[in-house]
Formats: sequence, structure tokens, C-alpha cells
Amino acid sequence: MFDFGIAGYRPAWLDRRSDIVQEHGQRLRGLAGRTLTRVWTVWDLRNDKWFCDCPVLFDFDGKQVEINHHRLNDLSLTWNTIDPTFPVRWPGFDLQWCPEPFPGLQALRGLPLKAAELLEWTDRDVAQGNAGIPELLEWTGGDVAQGNAGISFAFETGRVTVFNALDENGVSFDPPSPSQRSHSLH
Repeated sequence: MFDFGIAGYRPAWLDRRSDIVQEHGQRLRGLAGRTLTRVWTVWDLRNDKWFCDCPVLFDFDGKQVEINHHRLNDLSLTWNTIDPTFPVRWPGFDLQWCPEPFPGLQALRGLPLKAAELLEWTDRDVAQGNAGIPELLEWTGGDVAQGNAGISFAFETGRVTVFNALDENGVSFDPPSPSQRSHSLH
């Protein structure tokens, strides 16, 4: 199994919302009320940008959830398995763990979590403004993102969502779009 260059990391891929809720719903619900103490991402030092193929780590007072998207619909949630003080070893890349690289994450640090939610992609709005996607929809006969689940953390003054950006992680600080169905876990 590919470990993304991270010692001790063993992703556990799921691809259906019901499986995610069954496997992780209770633990995600249990994060409510806990303070967001740290968020880690892997940074590409050569290109000075986020390396979005590696997991995003959210630490809520010592309870760390590790979120990673892969392929078109795989989501892995692991818990307290990654130590961001250890190096990331991925041949051909110069990678390093970086705390709160985005201003939106810095603004949420220190806040108690209101709720964890699953955001499920539900319609074809992905085609708007994305070159090549309409042709892919035509070829496959549907929206390749249909049913993808992102993990969203809602705070009193904001939100962060880690979603499937079609074979890598994406991060958003916006409320759910009309193309996403929110499934509360509380």
C-alpha cells in the first residue's frame, strides 16, 4: 500500500457516504466542542506551494483526524497515525509539513468546533467554467464527481472543507454550494 512518503501512514479508502458515516461518524461527531489547535499540510519547498496529494491533518486538542482524497472518489480518514515532525519522503520532491499555510486556517485556530459534516457532491455544476469537464461528462455519461464526500468543519465564525479535487485534496472556506448536500453528523 502506498504511504504517500509518510512514516506509519496507512490510508483506509472508502468511497460511499454510508461507509464513511458507519466507520467514522461517531468519532467525527465526538470532535464537536473541541478546540482546533493545529492544521498541517505538506508543502512543496521547490515550488513554494501546497502539495495537495498528501493528507491534511486537523488536531482538535490532541485528537488528530487525517483527511486524504485519491482517485475520483476515494476518501481516507485516519486518526492519530501521522507525526508531522517526521519528514515526508517522496522521490523527486522536496516536501515538508507546514502548519496553517492558508490565512483561512489561521483564522479558525483556537476556535471550538461547532459541528463536523459530510458534504456530498450531487449535481453537474462542476462543468461550469472548467475546460475539458463537459467532454468528460459526455464521454462517461454522467458527473464523475457524483457522490464524492468532503469533510467539513463548521465553527461559529467560519468553516473549512477538505474535498475531492479529482485525484487530490482541495480546501474551501466557503459554505456548501448548491451542488453539495450537507449531511450533519450531530
